[in-house]
Amino acid sequence: MAVQSACKGTGSEIDFSYFGGAESFTEGKRSLRRTTVVSPSEQDDGVSYPGPPQDPTEFLWIMTEEPHRSRRMAIMKAHPEVTKLMGYEPLTKYVVLAVVSLQLYLAIFLRHTHPLSFRFLFLAYAVGGTTNQNLFLAIHEITHNLAFKGINANKALAVFANLPIGVPYFAAFKKYHIEHHKHLGEDGIDTDLPTNFELLCLNNVLGKTFFATFQIFFYALRPGFVRMQTPTRWHLYNVIVQLLFDYVLVRTFGIRPLLYLLFSSFFAGSLHPCAGHFIAEHYVWDGLNQETYSYYGPLNILAYNVGYHNEHHDFPSVPWTRLPALRALAPEFYDILPSHPSWTMVIVNFIRDKEVGIFARAKRIAKNSKQKHKSSSSNSDRE
Repeated sequence: MAVQSACKGTGSEIDFSYFGGAESFTEGKRSLRRTTVVSPSEQDDGVSYPGPPQDPTEFLWIMTEEPHRSRRMAIMKAHPEVTKLMGYEPLTKYVVLAVVSLQLYLAIFLRHTHPLSFRFLFLAYAVGGTTNQNLFLAIHEITHNLAFKGINANKALAVFANLPIGVPYFAAFKKYHIEHHKHLGEDGIDTDLPTNFELLCLNNVLGKTFFATFQIFFYALRPGFVRMQTPTRWHLYNVIVQLLFDYVLVRTFGIRPLLYLLFSSFFAGSLHPCAGHFIAEHYVWDGLNQETYSYYGPLNILAYNVGYHNEHHDFPSVPWTRLPALRALAPEFYDILPSHPSWTMVIVNFIRDKEVGIFARAKRIAKNSKQKHKSSSSNSDRE
């Protein structure tokens, strides 16, 4: 027989048998509330937990459609002027040029510095990790064709932005990322989701520490295990240009500049404050069924405002410079959504909090199971 208890603050009865076996809100000691709400509501006061702990042995399977399409339609109905925010941002190409130039300058500057020296590692972490994370997110922005009007111009800029990353990344990321938007949370399609193997092996403090430290490799290798892509000519361009660049760099200045760039890419996806966005964006927190979270703090300055993640998923055609304006245009939609106050603490809390982990991701069954085995190459070429 299902155990029932009153929901604090609402007075309604909840059947806890639907929530991974929890029998009360106070089953075990709950951690502090992690997310905040600008405008508390009856459903979420921003202080208490809206729901009981999640079952740590399974993902959060939900039957509802992803929320961004319906919210986008509601915002467009309430604020039709939102379409004025859409379109490409000319500033992006200049930021990319400046960051690429900075990274190449530092790489060459360190050509006589030992790779394991304090100066080398410190610069690779503090500067290189930040700048390469910025380039990851520049490629994310360019993936949505938000740097130029033309598709090929955007792709060419992405290949250029890829150079300091050290390994070809852009072309593979583009296809998987467009699918992430179109099929958010769909099992076997959205490769941003952890696999069952990760759930089985990394669901403790040690495993989560390992995941957070090496998450750049999980994001790079996981898609190949979930579903392979059909390569396009831009995959070939990306690989050839990157290998030629690496070869010229090593032949001209030695191996250490390339090591600096590779170290920078590793740190950018490791225990780095800016890497907190990887976990903050789509992990489930605080007993919520919410699958996308924003962050409005100062690190957005270094990260193309990717912290405005609900806003980005609602309107992928709004560039990074106008995402704050989107939020300001529709506060009744965004200020009621819980958000993260700190990317750094997201990493810390992810590792130490028993109520969040690899399991804390919302999954849904693919709308069409055949999509698991299809390539979206024809669609991605039009993106």
